[in-house]
Amino acid sequence: MLYIVATPIGNMDEISFRAVEVLKSVDAILCEDTRHSSILLSRYDINKPLISYQKFNEKARSKEIISRLGDGENMALVSDAGMPGISDPGLILIRAVIDAGIDYTVVSGPCAAINALLLSGLDTSRFLFIGFLPEKKADRDEIIVKYGDVDATLIFYIPLSDCDEIIDYLAQKLGNRKCAVVREMTKKFESVVRGTLSDMPEYVHKGEFVLVVEGCKEQNAQLVQLPLEEHIKFYTDSGMDKKQAIKKTAKDRGVSKSEIYARLLGGNRN
Repeated sequence: MLYIVATPIGNMDEISFRAVEVLKSVDAILCEDTRHSSILLSRYDINKPLISYQKFNEKARSKEIISRLGDGENMALVSDAGMPGISDPGLILIRAVIDAGIDYTVVSGPCAAINALLLSGLDTSRFLFIGFLPEKKADRDEIIVKYGDVDATLIFYIPLSDCDEIIDYLAQKLGNRKCAVVREMTKKFESVVRGTLSDMPEYVHKGEFVLVVEGCKEQNAQLVQLPLEEHIKFYTDSGMDKKQAIKKTAKDRGVSKSEIYARLLGGNRN
């Protein structure tokens, strides 16, 4: 049996009784960082063999784990913080376990994305978890073209090294939407800064955090009323190339890209 176990995202008292019970009962614990996890485990007198399981070895290590689970061992998977598999290693193993017909379950608990959403004060009725944006600009653009106009609150994980750059990028691509920067969740110095995307760079200088951004509201309805070329220009002015802008315009209008090209070539600018 494999247990996917959520661990605290900050305050170490926020681990469940069930999580402690499971971690004490298994034969071994799979950890994203064994040194980091050992701090939490020692706090609760959990003395089990620790196995390194992180993004650089998860494919190779999964085969060994499946073999041991198949032999009847019980194992738990934890990440450094929060729920394994959510912007952390875990999905490859989960799929391997399913393919092997081995039972697994989830021991629920903290998740940084959900905490940040509630702390943001933005709409919780519909939300979309983006996680970490790709490093390459073209890949980032593809994500924003695909999800930027969704009427749902967007949740991003922002790494230490890229905070100002990514917020500035999102301000250019999404406009000056409401947002919240949430850091040090559940800890003594937990902080929430609420404002707009253009306001954030002056507040955010260092530290990994969660960024929650307001979903698209009435922008699309306004854009589709524009002449076709102005609609496309709106996106090229925001930094997209012509191809991306046409793709986004087609999506806004509910037509194919080829129809947009045909209208442009045929002189139909509406």
